[in-house]
Amino acid sequence: MPAADLIKLVFLAAIWGGSFIFLRVAAPEFGPVLTATLRTSLAGAVLMVFAALTGVRMDWRKNLKPFVVVGLFAGAIPFSCFSFAALYLPAAHSAVLNATAPLFGAVFSVAWLAERLTLLKLGGLMLGVVGVAILVGAGTLPITAATLLAIGACLVAAACYALSSIIVKKTGRPGGIHPIAMATGSLALGGLIMAPSIPFSLPHAMPSPLAIGCIIAISLLSSGVAQALFIPLIVKVGPTRAMSVSFLIPLFSMLWGFLFLHESVGLSTLVGGIIVLMSMGMVLSASRHEPVNPER
Repeated sequence: MPAADLIKLVFLAAIWGGSFIFLRVAAPEFGPVLTATLRTSLAGAVLMVFAALTGVRMDWRKNLKPFVVVGLFAGAIPFSCFSFAALYLPAAHSAVLNATAPLFGAVFSVAWLAERLTLLKLGGLMLGVVGVAILVGAGTLPITAATLLAIGACLVAAACYALSSIIVKKTGRPGGIHPIAMATGSLALGGLIMAPSIPFSLPHAMPSPLAIGCIIAISLLSSGVAQALFIPLIVKVGPTRAMSVSFLIPLFSMLWGFLFLHESVGLSTLVGGIIVLMSMGMVLSASRHEPVNPER
C-alpha cells in the first residue's frame, strides 16, 4: 500500500477514535436518534456544498438507489446503533466492537468481490480482534440486558459498515459513481430518511454548549471529512484493506481519552496496541500482491 494511503488510514483512525468520545458526550443530552440524525444531515449538507464547489456530478436520478442503500448501511443504521450504545458502553468498548468490521468485510468480500481470504489475512483479522479486546480490557464490563443490547447494536453497525463498503466498491468502478458523489449523496439521503424522526426525538432540555460542539465535530470531521477520504480509499485499495483502519481506532480512542479526559493507560493498553499494529501489518502485507481489480 502506498505511503500516502497508509497516512490516510492513520488519519482516519485518529478522527474516528475521537468520534466515540464525542458520542459519549452528545448522545445522553440529544438522545441517540437525534444525535444520529444531526450527524448524518449536517455532514451531508457540508459535502453537498463541497461537491458543488468542486464540480462533482451527482446524477441524483441515476444514482438514487445506491445513494439510499449506502445512506442506510453507512449512515442511518450504524450511526443510530453507535449513538444508542454510547448511552451504556464506554467509548473504548464501542471502538473495540467497531473493529469487527474488517472481519465482516473480509467474509463479504469473499462472497461478493471474489477476494481471496488467505491464511495470513485471516490470521491478521483474528489477531486484530484479540488485540483490541486486550486494548480495552475485555471482560471488565458488567453484563446487563442494556449492555448486551448495546453490544449487539455495535455488532450490527460493524456489519452494516462492511456491507456498505462492498456496495461502494462495486459502484465505484471506472464509469461508475464518483466517490465524492457517493459520500455526499449517501449522507444527504441518509439524513433525509431520518428527518421525520426529529419531532419525536427532541431533548427535554437544551443541550449544553459542549454537547452541541461535539455534534458539530462529529458531523463535520468524523462523518463529512472522514467519508470524503474513506470512500475513495475503498474504491482504490479495496474494502478489506481500507477497513483495517478499524483496528487502530481503539488505540486512538484510548489516546484521546488519556489526553482530554485524563483516563489512565494501563499495561493492557500497551500490549493491545502492539498486537493491533501487528495485525494491521499482516492484513496489509497479505493484500500487497493482490491487485485491486475494479472489474470484479
